[in-house]
Amino acid sequence: MRRILANFALAAFVAILAALALPRSARAQDDAAKTFKAKCVLCHADDGSGSSPTGKALKAKDLRSDEVQKKSDAELTATITKGQGKMPAFGSKLSPDMIKSLVAYIRAMAKK
Repeated sequence: MRRILANFALAAFVAILAALALPRSARAQDDAAKTFKAKCVLCHADDGSGSSPTGKALKAKDLRSDEVQKKSDAELTATITKGQGKMPAFGSKLSPDMIKSLVAYIRAMAKK
C-alpha cells in the first residue's frame, strides 16, 4: 500500500511540475511572437520570409532559409544582439532571455 501511495505521490508531483513548466514556455513563445511582431516584422514579414516591402528594399534574409537555419544559436544571438549589415542591434533593447526566445521562434519558422 505504501508503494502505491509513493508512486501516486510521485506521479502527482511530476504532473504538477509539468503543469507549471508548460505555461512558462507557452508564455515565452507568446512573448517572442509579440517581440517579433514589434521589432522584426517590418523587414522580415510575418512569416520570416523577408518579403515585406521594406524587407525587399533592404534585401532582408529569409529567416526560414537553410542559410539562416544552419547558423548556430550563438550566431543568431550575436546577429540579434549586435546587428548585421542594415539590421540594427537589439542587445540594448531586449533582454538576453528575450533574444534566446527569439532564436527559438526563428527556429520554429523553418518547421511551418
